[in-house]
Amino acid sequence: MLRTVNRVLLALAGAVLVCAGGAVLAAGLDLGVPSWWPWRGPDSVLLKGSTRRAWAWPAVIAVLAALVLLALWWLLAQLRRHRPADVLVDSRDGESAVLRGRALEDAAASEAEAMDGVSAARVRLTGRRTAPSARVSLLLEPHASPAGTLARLRDGALAHARESAGLDRLPAEAHLRAARHRTRRVT
Repeated sequence: MLRTVNRVLLALAGAVLVCAGGAVLAAGLDLGVPSWWPWRGPDSVLLKGSTRRAWAWPAVIAVLAALVLLALWWLLAQLRRHRPADVLVDSRDGESAVLRGRALEDAAASEAEAMDGVSAARVRLTGRRTAPSARVSLLLEPHASPAGTLARLRDGALAHARESAGLDRLPAEAHLRAARHRTRRVT
């Protein structure tokens, strides 16, 4: 959902900037603008002398500075990785090793997918590299028991992932969906 919100906000911001830039360019090149437009040509100003106040320019600068800070915060939020690239493994000998997060995800997903009653599995790590958590999505076959599948997932794939990474705990959130099969006509 966050990806959708980001795309919609980016599209709206882009459309507003393109329209405003085109209108300013049209007014600056004296190509003709609507009668309600605030400035009409290359020599006109946005705020006339009678409408300018002593507080207007500091207010405009403050609003623009807030918009710049908001845009920088948004950019940094987009660049932040929500998934750890690697997991710090404690080898219990004073040293530590690094395990690729994708490798741990793939191993846990393939083990979960091999369970009886699971037709597809996806595992994503979230959190920090020292304390990751897992998000597991399972597509269940019609004959699968959700409670039994969750118990096998907890005691199997997630326990093996936790032990292989040397983690004390690996919190997980599981999303289960039932597989929908198309009916076929048998003749």
